[in-house]
Amino acid sequence: MRRLHILFVDCDENARDKVQQALGNGAIVQWATSLAAARQYLVANVPDIVISEVQLGLEDGLDLCRSVRSMPSLRHLPIMLLTSLTTIQDKVTGFDAGADDYVVKPFDARHLLARIHLLARIKRIEQRSD
Repeated sequence: MRRLHILFVDCDENARDKVQQALGNGAIVQWATSLAAARQYLVANVPDIVISEVQLGLEDGLDLCRSVRSMPSLRHLPIMLLTSLTTIQDKVTGFDAGADDYVVKPFDARHLLARIHLLARIKRIEQRSD
């Protein structure tokens, strides 16, 4: 089975380290610390999954969700928000912006991996039905 290609968008180096530890060698991860870097990557490459923090300094990961959903070539790209925002309203706002999943920090590595594998499985099923 091939390794997943993941675009991880977060300006917090500690969060990136924790995600890398959780994923181990099971995924190829491209890191972006800004929306501009993430968009630039997405123009040139289509990962299997995008994982983004909502709070990106002065930027907003919800804008990345909306941007991806507005692009026909990326519309079906799975997006997970991995964030410290915990209220029900935060979650609803994330899903309304186009997120497919919402995981709260601090996260359990097994839970994160299970959610990533679920998104990958859903993507494979959707690709077969297209």
